Amino acid sequence: MTQIFLLKLENGAEFEARADDALAVRKGETCVFSKDFHIDLAEVIRPLEAPSGGASPTSLPEIQRIATVNDLANANANVPKEREAMKSAGRFVEQLALPMKLINAHYSLDGKLVTIQFSADGRVDFRELVKELSRALSTRIELRQIGVRDETGIYGGIAVCGRELCCCRILKDFNSINVRMAKEQDLSLTPATISGVCGRLKCCLKYEHEGYVELEKGMPRKGEFCDTPSGRGRITDRNILLHKVTVTFEGGSVSTFSADEVKVVPPPERKNGGTSRRQGQGGGRSRRSGETPPEKEPAKESGE
Repeated sequence: MTQIFLLKLENGAEFEARADDALAVRKGETCVFSKDFHIDLAEVIRPLEAPSGGASPTSLPEIQRIATVNDLANANANVPKEREAMKSAGRFVEQLALPMKLINAHYSLDGKLVTIQFSADGRVDFRELVKELSRALSTRIELRQIGVRDETGIYGGIAVCGRELCCCRILKDFNSINVRMAKEQDLSLTPATISGVCGRLKCCLKYEHEGYVELEKGMPRKGEFCDTPSGRGRITDRNILLHKVTVTFEGGSVSTFSADEVKVVPPPERKNGGTSRRQGQGGGRSRRSGETPPEKEPAKESGE
C-alpha cells in the first residue's frame, strides 16, 4: 500500500511525496526521495490522507529510503558549494542589475540541481541569469520567486507576543489580509502595531478575525452615547475579548462597564446658540464706510 507524506526541504520548500508501507516512514525522520531527474533529502512533516488537488499518487515524488549516515555526510558536503553558488548568483545579479533579493541556494543530494530562492516586488526576467549560472556552476539551475512572508517563515524569529513567528510555526498558507480586519478588531492602525516582522500586515489578523467578529456582535460601538449605572456618557474605548466598554462622562470621569450593563441611547440634540451670522453681515467681518462690497464669485459648474 502507498502512503502520502508532506516533506520539507532544507530551504523551506514543502511538497508531497509517496512511500511504500514497507519503509515505515515516520514523522520527523529525514528521508531520501527521487523527483524528476535528481535525488535529494527532506524532512517528513506529517502523513496525509490523500494528495491535494486530486493528484494521482503515482505522479508524486517517491521516497526511496530513510537517510543514512552517508546521505547526511553528502548533504553536509554540499554546504560549501551552496555558499559559492550564492556568491556567484549575487555577482551576476549585480552585473545584470536585476531587482531581486537572493535568499538561499540549495544543492540536491546528487548535485544535479541547484535551487535558488529570491524575493522581488514584481516579476523579474531572470533568463540571462540562469544562463550565466548554468555556465558558472556546470549544473542545472532552478530559480524560484517567493513572497516576503515565505522569506520570513524560512528565517524564523520571535514575534511581539514573545512566541515563535506564526509563519514558521503553524501557518502554511498565506491568505489575503486587509486593514479592515484590524479596524474590526479595534486595533490601532499605526504601522508598528499591525505590521509583522516581514513588514506586511500580521498574519494573526486573518485567523483571529472570525473570532473577533463573533465576539463583537451585540457590543456598542465607539462614539455611541449610552446609559450606565453611573449615568449617561459616551463610549470611548472597547475591549472585545473581555466584552467591556470604557465610558467617558460629561464631567470628564471615566469608568469601565460590562457591555451588558450599558444601553445605547440616541445622541443629545445640539442646542442652537452657535455663532450664527446676522443678515446683512458678511462672515463676521465689518466693512469700512465707503468700501464697495466684494463681487460675488461665479458659481462653479457641477462635476468640477
